Amino acid sequence: MSDSLRDQLLGLGFKPAPAPERKPETRKPGVRSPQKAVHPGAARQPDPPRRPHGGKPQPGMTRQGKPSHGNASKPQGGQGRPQSQPRTREEIDLAKAYAIRAQKEKDERIEAERLKQEQARERREAKTKLADLLKDQGLNDPAAEIARHFDYGGKIKRIHVTPMQLKALNAGELGVVQLDGRYLLVTSALLEQAAAIFPPAIALKVDPTAPAADDPYADPLYQVPDDLVW
Repeated sequence: MSDSLRDQLLGLGFKPAPAPERKPETRKPGVRSPQKAVHPGAARQPDPPRRPHGGKPQPGMTRQGKPSHGNASKPQGGQGRPQSQPRTREEIDLAKAYAIRAQKEKDERIEAERLKQEQARERREAKTKLADLLKDQGLNDPAAEIARHFDYGGKIKRIHVTPMQLKALNAGELGVVQLDGRYLLVTSALLEQAAAIFPPAIALKVDPTAPAADDPYADPLYQVPDDLVW
């Protein structure tokens, strides 16, 4: 409505309508304010427990109403975790026996390894002395054609000799020494020295007084085919 029309109506004796009086809002006792809408899939958080105004928090609860983890870990009734029982005399003696046995086995392994290394060292030194003793002392003849067989290390071995060497070998005047995979024909005197330095190197030492059956390969008529695989 424009101002001219309003003025005309006021001039005719009309009064403006009074504005409606606004009353203050009052809340009835026991009526809660409307809660926010909760999504159907959302989990509802539990309300914290209430405590009297100005009072102390309940046992096991903090001032914020949350459970106290420090108190919850303690068992009820003041009973703590049972302490470990002391070991008996029998258990102590058994533990000592196990410890002594373990130490003894350890000492035995250390000693066995020490002896093994010591024997290996002595073996190397003996082979070195033997090589120095037999240097340029072999009597092997490249033209020898007779194969003299003998048992050494559980296998049949052979060395080629001349007829004179075969006779001297069977009479014990010569002998055979193994050195670095080779078989050397040496005198009986040199054979004795080699035996004193490294006995395992003695491949053939004939005793002329022994029965012939003890060394069947001493017979020159005894021949083993060269193509026989042993």
